[in-house]
Amino acid sequence: MHILTAPMLAAGITLACTLPLQAFELTFEWGALKLCTSGSPNTVTNPTFILTDVPPGTRFIRFKLVDNDAPGYRHGGGTIAYSGADTILPGAFSYKSPCPPNGSHTYVWHATAQRAKNGGVIKVATSAKDYP
Repeated sequence: MHILTAPMLAAGITLACTLPLQAFELTFEWGALKLCTSGSPNTVTNPTFILTDVPPGTRFIRFKLVDNDAPGYRHGGGTIAYSGADTILPGAFSYKSPCPPNGSHTYVWHATAQRAKNGGVIKVATSAKDYP
C-alpha cells in the first residue's frame, strides 16, 4: 500500500500502479464455407467470431480479411455496432470468401475496436488460419 503525504503531493510526486493489460483477442472457424479453389471468390456471410477482452469504450468493430499470400487482393469485411456480445454470428456482414487458386493460403481476420464507426481506433486483434 502506498501512502501519499502532504509534502509528497506538494512536490508533485505520484506513484503509478500497474495493472496487467488485457489482450483483445479474436478467434474464428471457417464453418460451412463452400470449398473454393478457383481464384474467383464467392460473396458469403462472415464466419462466427469469438471476441475476448474487447477494450472499454468500443462502440464499433471493423472486420477485414487479408490473404497473406496475395495481400493486394481485397476480400473486404464489415463494420458492426458493438453491443457487448463476445460472439458475432454469421450474417453480420458479407465479404469475398477465401479462394486460393494454387494450393493453401494463410488468411488473417483483423478486428479493429473503434470509438466511432469511421475511426477512433482503440485496439486491433488478429486471427490467422490456412484455407483450404
